[in-house]
Amino acid sequence: MIRDPRDDAELLALVRRYVTPERRYLKLGGSLLRMPSPASDRFMRDLREDAGLITPGEIAKLLEGSWRERRTGAWLVAVSRRTEFREDLGRLLLASEVCCVGLAYSVTLASFGTARDADLLAAYLDRYLRRPDLPYDQTVVMGALLFIDLTLGGGQADRFREPGGLWQRWLQDAPHTQADRDPAPANVSLIRRLCAFVDECAEAR
Repeated sequence: MIRDPRDDAELLALVRRYVTPERRYLKLGGSLLRMPSPASDRFMRDLREDAGLITPGEIAKLLEGSWRERRTGAWLVAVSRRTEFREDLGRLLLASEVCCVGLAYSVTLASFGTARDADLLAAYLDRYLRRPDLPYDQTVVMGALLFIDLTLGGGQADRFREPGGLWQRWLQDAPHTQADRDPAPANVSLIRRLCAFVDECAEAR
């Protein structure tokens, strides 16, 4: 069940503490990469501090909210390296209950970068590449899986990207995609740059 902060005083307090100050939830994504200094330095410092302060119980509470809360929670998990939330994020990604948060899940799993994280991303692709009518987060998840493959050399993405495979068929059939233009390289680059931000933020803790 998705919790509404207006009906949950504890969640509302967490939203006011971690999610909405300076509209943080809107900046956690590609816009981070366009943020000029010194604003980016301040944003990183505040995110790093909050990642160290928030408790596991508070993160779990954020992950029960809607997209703003879940996006913020996922980024706090990434920066604090709380791999104990790996399975929770994989489950939330697969469920795809809310919009606008798949990139946050993908970045967090990619930043952990283990074979298990690759498994969770592949499970999403196994389900949603078969659903061209649901153009959700397939492109960023593929970017995250390829990013892990490049690090581990595991080749998990190969079975999706073989000629005539699920990836090619999804590109042909999904709305707003072009079968002759593979978005995966651009999304690998996006994931790499966002993971670099996570690493820099985490290493400074």
